[in-house]
Parts: sequence; C-alpha cells; structure tokens
Amino acid sequence: MNEIPKNPAQSNVFTHVIQVRWADCDPARIAYTGRIPYFALEAIDTWWDVHIGYDWFRINVDRNVGTPFVHLSVDFRSPVTPRHPLICEVRLIRLGESSVRFAVRGLQDGVLCFEGEFVEVFVEAEAHSKIPVPADIRLKLEALVTD
Repeated sequence: MNEIPKNPAQSNVFTHVIQVRWADCDPARIAYTGRIPYFALEAIDTWWDVHIGYDWFRINVDRNVGTPFVHLSVDFRSPVTPRHPLICEVRLIRLGESSVRFAVRGLQDGVLCFEGEFVEVFVEAEAHSKIPVPADIRLKLEALVTD
C-alpha cells in the first residue's frame, strides 16, 4: 500500500499518498480540475479497504451494499502538480443512520492544495434502495469518527 504511518496525535486521520503524473495535468501544468475529486475518492476508497476490510467494488459485489455519493464539495487552495507526492488526509467526520461524511485534505510539500467533504449513503446495491448502515460496519465506523 501507499500509506504513511499515522501520527498518534491524529489517530483517526488516515493518510494516503498519490503520485500525481504528467497525464493528470492540463496545458497549464497543474492537475486537471476533475482529477482533484478523483484523488480524494481514491483516498476514501483506500480508507474503506484498510479500516472496514472492503473497497467499494468488493462491498458491492460481495455484500450487495452500495455507498453512492449524494454530496461532494471541494475548495481549491493551491495548484496540484507532479512535483511532489500528494498527501491525502481522510477523516470520517459524521456517521448517520444511513450515511457517512468524510473530510479530505490534499497537501503537497506541506502546502494545503484542496479540502472537501464527501457524503455517501448506504443502499442495497441491486435494488439501489436506501438501507441503514449494516450493524457490523457501523461497529467499526463508530470507533473512527473524529471530532
């Protein structure tokens, strides 16, 4: 995996490292706007795999549980380039009856490049109908919610 160790003072902050490539960039030599949410979603998907034991593909296929996004917002602070690794910090900031809200910050060389919030809702994957967070998953999520 491409994770770096957690800082004990930030035990519920998950860090995922992304190497931004030339192909991720536009003619201005910065990451395409659409790549920024993609990087955040890659970090969240990895968070699920590491903390819950399922990435989005496996939870859909193996458990018939979908977690589509119903909201996302991103604020851009500084350009993302291939010059430095992109450090994505993922925090679970809210656990609802049938939803989860993540905060993601992207940093390069200590500079905040973007921050955003991403909300997923739990659904029965085949029927695409809303369900409560499955009990075994809720148990794991409860321990991961940050202030």
